[in-house]
Amino acid sequence: MTGEGVTTAQHPPQPWHALSADEVAGVWETGEQGLAEAAVARRRAQYGPNQLAEAPPPSPLVVLARQFRSPLIYILVIAAIVTLLLREYLDAIVIGIVVAINAMIGFWQERKAEQAVRALAQLVVPVARVVRHGREQEVDSRELVPGDVVLLEPGARVPADLRLRAATALEIDESLLTGESAPVRKQLAPLAPETVLADRRCMAYSGSVVTSGRGHGVVVATGQETELGAIAGLIRQTRELATPLQVRMGRFARFIGLAVAAGSALAFATGLALGGDLQQMFLTAVALAVAAIPEGLPIAVTVTLALGVHRMAKRHAIVRRLPAVETLGSTTVIGSDKTGTLTENRMTVQELWAGGESQPAGQPATPGTPLYEALLAGVLTNEAEIYETDRGGHSSGDPTEVALLTAAAAAGIIPDEVRDAYPLFAEIPFEPERRYSASIRERDGGHVTFVKGAPERIAEMCTHQLAPDGTLAPLDRAAVAEAAAALAGRGLRVLAMAGSGPHDRLTDPEQVAEPAGLVLLGLQGMLDPPRPGVAESIATCRGAGIRVVMITGDHAATAAAIAARLGLIDPAAPAAVLTGEELARLDDDQLRARVPEVTVYARVAPEDKLRVVAALQARGEVVAVTGDGVNDAPALKAAAIGVAMGRTGTDVAREASDMVLTDDNFVSIAAAVEEGRTTFDNIRKASFFLVSTGAATIIAILVGLWLGWPLLMLPAQLLWLNLVTNGLQDKALAFEPGEQGLLERPPRPVDEGVIPKPLWGRIALVGVVMAAGTLAMFNWELTRSGSLTSAQTVALTTMVVFMACHVGNARVAHHSAFRVSPLANPFLLVATVAALGVHIAALYAPPTQFLLRVEPIDLAAWLRIVPVALTVVVAVELDKLVRRTVATRRLRKASGG
Repeated sequence: MTGEGVTTAQHPPQPWHALSADEVAGVWETGEQGLAEAAVARRRAQYGPNQLAEAPPPSPLVVLARQFRSPLIYILVIAAIVTLLLREYLDAIVIGIVVAINAMIGFWQERKAEQAVRALAQLVVPVARVVRHGREQEVDSRELVPGDVVLLEPGARVPADLRLRAATALEIDESLLTGESAPVRKQLAPLAPETVLADRRCMAYSGSVVTSGRGHGVVVATGQETELGAIAGLIRQTRELATPLQVRMGRFARFIGLAVAAGSALAFATGLALGGDLQQMFLTAVALAVAAIPEGLPIAVTVTLALGVHRMAKRHAIVRRLPAVETLGSTTVIGSDKTGTLTENRMTVQELWAGGESQPAGQPATPGTPLYEALLAGVLTNEAEIYETDRGGHSSGDPTEVALLTAAAAAGIIPDEVRDAYPLFAEIPFEPERRYSASIRERDGGHVTFVKGAPERIAEMCTHQLAPDGTLAPLDRAAVAEAAAALAGRGLRVLAMAGSGPHDRLTDPEQVAEPAGLVLLGLQGMLDPPRPGVAESIATCRGAGIRVVMITGDHAATAAAIAARLGLIDPAAPAAVLTGEELARLDDDQLRARVPEVTVYARVAPEDKLRVVAALQARGEVVAVTGDGVNDAPALKAAAIGVAMGRTGTDVAREASDMVLTDDNFVSIAAAVEEGRTTFDNIRKASFFLVSTGAATIIAILVGLWLGWPLLMLPAQLLWLNLVTNGLQDKALAFEPGEQGLLERPPRPVDEGVIPKPLWGRIALVGVVMAAGTLAMFNWELTRSGSLTSAQTVALTTMVVFMACHVGNARVAHHSAFRVSPLANPFLLVATVAALGVHIAALYAPPTQFLLRVEPIDLAAWLRIVPVALTVVVAVELDKLVRRTVATRRLRKASGG
């Protein structure tokens, strides 16, 4: 038995793929008999378990603490502390309730999303077949150690990084690591040290899947030392960025905090200068601050985001963190993986060349025609299976061979029937150095040979080809080469099919010679096709001002072909494609200069994908990244929003993402963009409504103080105004449906705030109109009745009715509010009626009369209040009309009209 092991073996002087299989076995002191149990125990103690360090889900306390990371929440907490110090316990309790409700909504949504994502992960028992002490056995893959000999067979997941020692027609799907859709045919010869991961054909990497063939290899790396472990390290080193919404809300909250503090300080100073009582003025300044701070905004934002999450879930997108809902609406670039995201991750025959003619796959094939014979050869040189189950069609075997069976079935050839008609006698398996596979079949008492493989290799075996009428013709090598080049130029993987006429019956399957003198039957070109609807979704994104780029580990020709089919690039524009090798020669500044003109990044490694994302972000782009493999995870985490695939995506990718697509379809991203923009629009509407009404309150109080009038509203009335009446309507704005033309707008500028500059002018207008109306009604009632309580009640009621009228203005930023049906958002209609109803009830209920210091008002006062409140609608409609007129004139002038 072998296997004492060495302490530095996981870091050899040369990469493992650069060493021969025997050299690797020598380093690890292992062989065909595997390790002895004693050596396994020692190495397990030395190298630890074969597993990646798993990040546990955030604890409930951590998720809850995240809900308080907002400047607006900080302001509310400070306001609550101040009101407690002033012994205004009712006010402090109300503010505390606001903060608690906001935290609980966010906590519930994030925990629910986390549970949904973890439910997508499939439970897999990690088992590996190894040779130890000369015996084959199954062990928990976490117990593997360097030097173990691992056996590989179809369907097995490679449990650790292996240097292969034997490979018989061994093909491995490494798309999880490289993004390359086609399985990799393995061989044993050592490679140059600088060989990139996707081309290391003598290695098998942890997490990849054996699609066909058999082999075995020596474990050279386990756990964190594997390529998967290296990617996990990249993920840990990658810092998550704040979302655009978090940045905007932070700036907005700081501005509001400073403005409110300045306004309150000014009110306090003015009141004292005019002879007001110190304690009363301080209490008024605090109440004014609490009233002017949009306490309802955190809840309104959280409710809006939660509704966006709910709507996205209906459109196949699970959002794991609330701020990410809006991020897609701000996205300017989507960096998409190709395999499994833009494409189906399923090889499909697209085009055939037979009888000197090209035609699309799926055409009916008549026996005896070149098309039929080419498809027949694809079935008979094939070990794959397609079959029906209760859950639909399934397949097993090499994806390329599955594609050949599917193409034949689509043309009317039933694989099981023709295999029964041509019983297998012998076969020659595919080997990289051979570049073909052959199948000798029994037919009419003799044998027939069918061959498939690389076009140039098959052409060497042929002397004739089938003419269009099915007769034999001399082989036109130039025409065959031209046809194969044309198919490859369209990004297709090309296989040639050939066959022999009936020949003498063979007696010994072991004595089959290399085929020769064959007839070329045709060519089949295949690729992993685009998903249905993806091209249209990319066009939708383009119309929304979002640029889509492809970032893949696949070959440049294949990636460019798919990109051309999806409308991403012009096939005649080679500058739009950048390979990983070319990218490696660029420094960061050069890469930043190139990214605007590159649409396809091919043959890239995980660290290259990170560099591309960083270069785009350095140019001010808001980047969303989609992907499903472990290789995508670092970029998913680094992007403003990472979008992982839920069905075929890996757990690592899902854990690194902000959003998970449950249908693995890029089409769902366009829907998510629309929902993200609707979500932000509704946040903006709620913010505009709350800030404009807060501005009106501050202006009215300040002007009243400057005029030497009594206080327009008492502190309790200010809190009632802010927390109860408009507190219903701002939440209802979260239910506003998306506006028309939402996906025809360009993305919002990165430096644009929650409220853009034009809306600040409208806020000032609304503040002045509402403050003037409230002051006028206060003065009218005070002069008429001489009762301060009655005047304050009228002022409070005027502001309440102003808010009920003004909330309609907030529904549409540019067009007339009268173009939107009140029934389009029934929640807002109910909330507005409820706010008025609650206030009217408070005027006539003794308990609230006592708390708020209000009294009933007569019908004449109501008849004055309503027309005055409607002036805010007139003012905003005029403002919109003027702005639309100016914009139209500028557009005409710019277009030369």
